Amino acid sequence: MFIGRLVVFITMLFSPHILLSANSEYSHAVKIKKIYPMGEKIYKKNCNEIRLADYKNYEELKTEIAAKKLCKVLKEKHLEAVSLYLWEYKRVQKSTNIESIKVNENEKCPVCGMFVYKYPKWAAQIFYEDRHYSFDGVKDMMKYYFDNMDKIEKMLVTDYYSQKAIDARSAFYVLGSDIYGPMGAELIPFESQSDAKVFYLDHKAAKILRFKEISQMQVYKLDE
Repeated sequence: MFIGRLVVFITMLFSPHILLSANSEYSHAVKIKKIYPMGEKIYKKNCNEIRLADYKNYEELKTEIAAKKLCKVLKEKHLEAVSLYLWEYKRVQKSTNIESIKVNENEKCPVCGMFVYKYPKWAAQIFYEDRHYSFDGVKDMMKYYFDNMDKIEKMLVTDYYSQKAIDARSAFYVLGSDIYGPMGAELIPFESQSDAKVFYLDHKAAKILRFKEISQMQVYKLDE
């Protein structure tokens, strides 16, 4: 089963007709890890400076790059990689505001006692009516959650790829990967199932869980 999924993923990754299309649906993770870096490298090495404000959409940009020879002659997949990098990444990079979890410097994780602000990419929070608690990972958050479930108003975790604050109850969690957080083995959160699947394949994980599927036993087993 794993080999089958891996073959499908690799096929998608190296097929320009499937992957490098503005209209195709493929994961944010693949864009971040493969497409944008490829496009950036090609752009810096083979293209003139391109004013993105002059273009209304991705298709217009891509067409103009080829028609006006703004880059050296490129294969179709390389042209698309450059266009996607410029339109989806470079164009919005400076203007995009990512809503991340806000943690004060004096906040300690109530489970392990560590200062949470030192580990922003792992931050998680539980909110009650009159207070909130911050954690240096989903694992510690879940330990606290199982003992203090009553009257919780909101729970936030940090998407591993985007670093955006997302709703803990609607997230997808990868369990048993080779990536470790401040407190060791972790439940790695993602906003989308497709990103979770890519991470699962890349990092030799055991399973993907929804919030309601996470058990107290699984959480504590991560410390073994």
